[in-house]
Amino acid sequence: MSLETAYRVQRAAVGRRTSGGARIVGHKAGVTSQAMQEQMGVDEPDSGVLLDDMVLPAGSTLARAGLMQPRVEAEIAFRLGCDLAGPSVSMGDARAAVDKVCLALEVIDTRFATWRITVADSIADNASCARVVTGPMVPLRADMDPAAEQLVVSVNGTTVATGEGRAVLGDPLRVLVWLAGRLHRSGDRLRAGQLVLAGAVHASLPLETWSTVRACSPHLPPVELRVH
Repeated sequence: MSLETAYRVQRAAVGRRTSGGARIVGHKAGVTSQAMQEQMGVDEPDSGVLLDDMVLPAGSTLARAGLMQPRVEAEIAFRLGCDLAGPSVSMGDARAAVDKVCLALEVIDTRFATWRITVADSIADNASCARVVTGPMVPLRADMDPAAEQLVVSVNGTTVATGEGRAVLGDPLRVLVWLAGRLHRSGDRLRAGQLVLAGAVHASLPLETWSTVRACSPHLPPVELRVH
């Protein structure tokens, strides 16, 4: 299956969800770090669509039984203050478009029997996105460097992963540039008010029952997810 076909499958599936009442609230980029590309055996990012019923507030409790083979990733996320579109978006354009920034925990899942999937498989399955938990949002200050932000992930109080923002395409803001260009090719754009997940700064982790996952960093409020 070509990537073009995979995105057509994704758009059709998302269309069925929105026709049933779901609302698009943003986008996610996936497989943006070397760790995730090595784990998934791919060499390029993918993207998916965030729907309102997929996004949960910090501290939410998630039922593990409602998922299939969930894994969790810590990421930096942006909320846009204005539209971002076209094939020639610069890093300056991307930063200027950001209204707020936060930490996020993305729960990925797959309909495939194992996680041995191609990037096309992932794209068709909405970039494997199942749920998103967002932390408190803060303004992207002029002195804040998302690339230098060091994320620390713990499960039940034990540190299990770390990663810097620059693990994501060298700078999480570069995801906005890449995503604006990809959406432009399909006649779409990033829109004001939308949430954009920049992708994991570490290899994804199994999401187990009766666990509490927490991500923190020096300049962004922590985000937490409880699983039962």
